[in-house]
Amino acid sequence: MNTLFDEKRLSRLIANLDILTGVPANILDVTGRDIRLFSGHPPFCRAVNACPEGHQRCVACDAWKVGSYRGDGGFQYYRCHLGICEALMPLYSKDQPLAWLVFGCYLDESPLEEQWARTLVRLDWWPGDVEELHRAFLQFRQYTGEELRAYAETLESLAAYIRLEGMIQSAEQSDLQRLERYLDQHYMEKLSLAQLSRQLHIGRTKLCALAKELSGGHTLSWLIAQRRIEAAKRLLIQSGMPVSAVAEAVGISDYNYFSKVFRSVAGVTPSQFRKNARPAAGPLPDR
Repeated sequence: MNTLFDEKRLSRLIANLDILTGVPANILDVTGRDIRLFSGHPPFCRAVNACPEGHQRCVACDAWKVGSYRGDGGFQYYRCHLGICEALMPLYSKDQPLAWLVFGCYLDESPLEEQWARTLVRLDWWPGDVEELHRAFLQFRQYTGEELRAYAETLESLAAYIRLEGMIQSAEQSDLQRLERYLDQHYMEKLSLAQLSRQLHIGRTKLCALAKELSGGHTLSWLIAQRRIEAAKRLLIQSGMPVSAVAEAVGISDYNYFSKVFRSVAGVTPSQFRKNARPAAGPLPDR
């Protein structure tokens, strides 16, 4: 499967998670291959991967864990080939994942001596100084079950955000899916039939037919306006921005035209919508 990754945004998310939590997280492709979004691996893992045989074993372990996934769509917990704790979940569907979200490496609550003994018996191939690896092993953090559950729930929410934002996509999307995704991401920009045709490499006649299918019989212009008004509704409810600023934020610079379009889609003016949606709030600026 050919999968497209928004590497810049995904890398930033992964790096921020590490800064905030100290728990390394990463994204693997559908086969379990590391797509190199994260470089802050723990000292133990860096040392193992610096050894050619160690790297091969880690790659094989990643392939094994995605192939042995038997979860219900959430995280499955396991120990890697050297006994270090990790967890893995599919993105987006467990039956046909586009990628995998993984977090680790860490140690659980059991005694460190027991965990190191489990690792030591798996290091019979290691060509270097085992004591150096031991010192690196002791730098892993231990986490309680409660901490791991909290982190896993946070990452599951992040997975939903990644999907919503389209940061991972199948290259085999239909034209209808590509149009919908493009509008979701660019509704605030100046859009025209000609521009969309060029960007999506779809003929104008077909684009109009797709817009009609996507909107339930409406035109492409209506579909774009609908995206903008839905975004405007969220801003009117969630922020104290003046209505004119909301109009600018969703791609309509003319305040009067925005009010007209808003009313045609929502049935009320922007100010009335805000008043109805936030009755308990204090007075907010109209312009």
